Amino acid sequence: MMELDAEQQAARDWFESLRDRICAEFEAIEAEAGGDARFDYISWDREDPDGAPGGGGVRGVMKGKAFEKVGVNVSTVAGRFNPEFAQTIHGAAEDPRFFATGISLVAHMANPHVPAVHMNTRFLVTTRRWFGGGADLNPPIPYEEDTAEFHARLRAACAAHDQTYYTRFSKWADDYFFIPHRGVHRGVGGIFYDHLECQERGATFDANFAFTRDVGEAFLDVYPKIVRRRRDTPFDEADRARQLEWRGRYAEFNLIYDRGTLFGLRTGGNVDAILMSLPPLATWS
Repeated sequence: MMELDAEQQAARDWFESLRDRICAEFEAIEAEAGGDARFDYISWDREDPDGAPGGGGVRGVMKGKAFEKVGVNVSTVAGRFNPEFAQTIHGAAEDPRFFATGISLVAHMANPHVPAVHMNTRFLVTTRRWFGGGADLNPPIPYEEDTAEFHARLRAACAAHDQTYYTRFSKWADDYFFIPHRGVHRGVGGIFYDHLECQERGATFDANFAFTRDVGEAFLDVYPKIVRRRRDTPFDEADRARQLEWRGRYAEFNLIYDRGTLFGLRTGGNVDAILMSLPPLATWS
């Protein structure tokens, strides 16, 4: 069993509590839509290459009437990066030991007028300590009202901590969530941040943890409102075809470019949990 220090335990406890509240809200939305689906939770354990226990996590998945497929995962893992991969990770080149805990969520919706969404926040420890994460909205059929509300809520979360955060992190999201081989963004953006250091330039764990918590709260506040606004919008076969083609683009990004996918696969994570972000159905023309 891993021994966690106070900061690691606090982060882990928060991510797990956020998971519980998000899943409860999503189950409530599903019930309102007339469905009876609930999350199925599957625990998994990780083993380090040397055979030592390396933590694990819980994969939660629900498939229902409103949520065609939604996955909410939490994990807490530790071990050693292999030497090659360690060279690519912040603070690991000189010491390959690592710790990571976080929550990752992707929702693919049944109604094409309801935007899919991604949210992830995490705390990592190598020879450095930092937070990263963000949230971005991915509508097959964009609505300006939804985009504006999503960004406004994230902007408010950022402004409570640093007036530069939203400008910096929304641009980071635009740059990151881009599919170069298609020449398109995978959605209408949000925020993305990484290497929010807890040990340099006056930064503290408490301040960065507070911001990361507010990102999670902002997501829990705004996304259910958007789902409830759009879930009963009529749609036709053309709308569904547009959704399935868009999902193909989403899958391409996650399999080719997404850092979280690469991190999970390169550190011996649970493959089903890592790939839960993939849509249940997609098309390519």
